[in-house]
Amino acid sequence: MYTIDLIREVLEVKDDRLANYNQQITELVYDSRKVNQPEQSLFFALTAARDGHDFILDAYQRGVRSFVVSRLTADLETLAAVNILLVADPLAAMQRLATYHRLQFKGLLVGIAGSNGKSIVKEWLHQLLGHDKQVYQSPKSYNSQLGVALSLWNLGPQYDIALIEAGISEPGEMERLQEIIQPDLGIFTNIGEAHAQYFESIQAKLQEKLKLFQHAKALIAGSKYIQKAMLPECLDWYSWGSLESDSLCVLDQHTLAKGTALTILLKGEEYSFEVPFTDRASVENCLTCSTVMLYFQYSMSEIIKRLQLLRPLEMRLQLKKGIHNCSLIDDSYSNDLASLQISLDFLSQQNQHQKKTLILSDMEGLQQTAKFQDKVVSLINRANLQRFIWVGPEYPWLTSLAVPEIHLFAETTALLESLDKLAFKEESILIKGARAYQFELLVQRLTLRSHGTVLEINLNALSHNLMHYRSMIPNQVKLMAMVKAFSYGSGSFEVANLLQFSKVDYLTVAFADEGVELRLGGIQLPIMVLSPDSDTFQTLLQYNLEPEVYSMRFLEEFMSFLKDVGKTAYPIHLKLDTGMHRLGFLPNEVPALLSRLQTQEEVHVQSCFTHLVASGDPEQDAFTQQQIDTYSHCAKQLEEGLGYTFIKHVANTSAIVRWPQAHFDMVRLGIGLYGVDMDHTRSTIEKVSTLKTTVTQLKDLPQTETVGYDRKGVLTRDSRIATVKIGYADGYNRKFGYGIGKMKINGQLVPTVGTICMDMCMLDVTDIEVKEGDDVEVFPDIMAAAKAIDTIPYELLVNIASRVKRVYYFE
Repeated sequence: MYTIDLIREVLEVKDDRLANYNQQITELVYDSRKVNQPEQSLFFALTAARDGHDFILDAYQRGVRSFVVSRLTADLETLAAVNILLVADPLAAMQRLATYHRLQFKGLLVGIAGSNGKSIVKEWLHQLLGHDKQVYQSPKSYNSQLGVALSLWNLGPQYDIALIEAGISEPGEMERLQEIIQPDLGIFTNIGEAHAQYFESIQAKLQEKLKLFQHAKALIAGSKYIQKAMLPECLDWYSWGSLESDSLCVLDQHTLAKGTALTILLKGEEYSFEVPFTDRASVENCLTCSTVMLYFQYSMSEIIKRLQLLRPLEMRLQLKKGIHNCSLIDDSYSNDLASLQISLDFLSQQNQHQKKTLILSDMEGLQQTAKFQDKVVSLINRANLQRFIWVGPEYPWLTSLAVPEIHLFAETTALLESLDKLAFKEESILIKGARAYQFELLVQRLTLRSHGTVLEINLNALSHNLMHYRSMIPNQVKLMAMVKAFSYGSGSFEVANLLQFSKVDYLTVAFADEGVELRLGGIQLPIMVLSPDSDTFQTLLQYNLEPEVYSMRFLEEFMSFLKDVGKTAYPIHLKLDTGMHRLGFLPNEVPALLSRLQTQEEVHVQSCFTHLVASGDPEQDAFTQQQIDTYSHCAKQLEEGLGYTFIKHVANTSAIVRWPQAHFDMVRLGIGLYGVDMDHTRSTIEKVSTLKTTVTQLKDLPQTETVGYDRKGVLTRDSRIATVKIGYADGYNRKFGYGIGKMKINGQLVPTVGTICMDMCMLDVTDIEVKEGDDVEVFPDIMAAAKAIDTIPYELLVNIASRVKRVYYFE
């Protein structure tokens, strides 16, 4: 805990205004929506896609009284009793404060870098070392410039070891992270292709990552990825691999039915044992963890014993469909204070149910530390829960919780036996437990069972893409997000909740029923309906949905309805047809439209827009410019005639990128939000949806056999055929048959064989290692898949059937 006066000295501020020199600071806040202890919070006005200075007033209204800013705003000048620290760069200031705090840590700090596996190694080491040491780990994937600073801030004197991830995507980033983390011991997991577009070569990327360890005492890594000659001479080197010189030398490795058998050589002595994993990445992570434990002087026999307890980890918070119309937030793989706060923030974003429930287990260190207990109580009391379920010892502080309904259980088995009595129904349930409590059994009981094929939606990627496009538009330009067609197949309120939390200005649906579903899911944002019909007029009013008006006939019908029900000034959105020739008023119809609008009081023009036909096609730029000019003329004509202004919007996703002059008052973000790159900017947007299925059965067939209906899957060699759980009823187009469709198993592309069946299809896996139950990625490259059957990615996404379970995850 630091005073604001001490923080002022640490940050070396340019200027300050302190109302309370002794204010105690325990929380670093950068998002005004995520304030948990405002009286002890320091708000950093970060400038990224959105300027944190614009949210100072919001943070103040939530109780925050201390701010780190890079400029003095009009809002700040009006606020009373506040502490203001003026710095050149608020993010750099946060990092400086985190560095100061890190230097107070007396334990061993371990820095973890690499292309993949950082979070797995971190979590496994937490388990392996936690038997006899107090171990801190950075929460989830908090490994960025911001995430590392926040991770270090949670360090405390009670920990013996701290495990801190460091992730980079561009040159120059690791040097800054090294200055903040200053690891005593380094762990390097591997080097891969992630973010390769930013580096000249794999070697250049490797050298950038190794900067984290330039002042460490020792480094642990696989010799297949790093050679000792790459490292400073003063750095002790502990390696695993197949070389005789490796600290842990792998003599033999072969895959078993449910694990991998290893024979290793350690200081001249051989050890043979099994690890409970078959995939290469997990085995390498086990070897990394084993070498770390050897560094800490554990015996090989003890290491082997603890390795047997490791299990595959789901490292992501997941949002799933629960039984009895519940929404289930599964964050059951770990339990600590930092990740609890992240999970409760995610729970607060869910608006689909009024009732919110937290199921929480005991966590490491809670019994010994009164401050820890006070913080847990504060987090829970601020979460606006209707029900709290605790599994663990009955601590006295449990009586301090301000939750209407509280249930206490000593063990998970007792809770499982009481599930029927608890009667979960139409509520959002957060399940947050330490691994020892086996809350995965609870998740299994409460998850709605459905089709085995799943569509995974990465909410981090969705948020990243939103911020990417937002960064392209001026602050005053509004953003409308397209959530029609089940959010391009990605979901309904699940996606809309994130967009509402991210403060987009408008949502757009195709039909009134989609808008109703969002309203029932707790979405309060303005919603425009693109294709309203006269039989939905009552629905529009009942659920406060705003229609697109595209013809004089529809306008007259809607105004007549509004007049009958006594409504005036109802918001509408005028659609102009400047070249799409689908729906909308033609330019020559604008004078008559204006004349009619001037003589009524039933509707008010909220916005006027048009749809660009080919804004992403450079060959059509002249036509796009013509559309923009035509729209501008018509919109000006309407505004002057009506005597008031309205929101003007033209730019779709491609136009956000290519036509900044068409941003006007608002832009409409569609397919780019969902990670499909139509403008070749793949380096900056992230994949959101991954359609996955599994291998149901494997068959070895001779060349004389055929596969599938009508014997059209003709084999040209002795083949191994995998049947997978997806077919045209799931949205996998029949045109993908006969080898046109390509799926990915264990990192390898494999073609379809024969026709696509209703619920299944077959793949030729002759040339790869595969076993029953393996995961299959259906569209490894959705652009290539769409091109293969002469369609567009939109169609593939929206055709994924509703019976395919959507699983939303947040890292």
